[in-house]
Amino acid sequence: MRRRTLLAAAPLLFTPGLALAQNLDRAALQRVEAYFNGMTTLRARFLQIAQNGSAAEGTAMIWRPNRMRFEYDPPEPTLLIAADGQFFHWDRELRQPTVVAVNATPLGVLLRNPLSLSGDVTVPAMERVGGLLRVTVFRTAAPGEGRITLILEENPMQLRQWEVLDAQNRLTRVTLTRIETGIRFDPFLFAFNDPRFREELDRAR
Repeated sequence: MRRRTLLAAAPLLFTPGLALAQNLDRAALQRVEAYFNGMTTLRARFLQIAQNGSAAEGTAMIWRPNRMRFEYDPPEPTLLIAADGQFFHWDRELRQPTVVAVNATPLGVLLRNPLSLSGDVTVPAMERVGGLLRVTVFRTAAPGEGRITLILEENPMQLRQWEVLDAQNRLTRVTLTRIETGIRFDPFLFAFNDPRFREELDRAR
């Protein structure tokens, strides 16, 4: 059975203590905005857990404002790259790509430049739990496409996890470990529109 990727993933399930929109901590949201808008690069190991319990691990690379790469460890055949406003999903077994617009996925909020938690992005809820800040967002114009909950340590602020909930009411949770920031990436890692990149994929199969 194929594991679901980061592109797939929940209407929001409200829990006791969850702050509604009119009670949002605006100062905390401004700190979240400043954190992401000040981020250049991030690399981390990730553990992805789907709603059905299936798990996958790999390496995540985020190069704000426009690029992202998720390399899944074998035997998972998936490679996921965001660049040029598109998400490129490559299945190494089928040798078949799927491309969708970054803005059509909840995960695309991580690449917004600048990230603003208002206007065309709605924050329906946030909460603090055990030193972590949970901020749920969705695109104001398309609430039915899904939403993402960003989970950050507050002091110092650092992204630790996110939960994506899709239009089919399915949940995917991604946890980051071994986080590094401010590192340099080779632009070729994100160049899925370059013919040389497809040749590299074929050789790696």
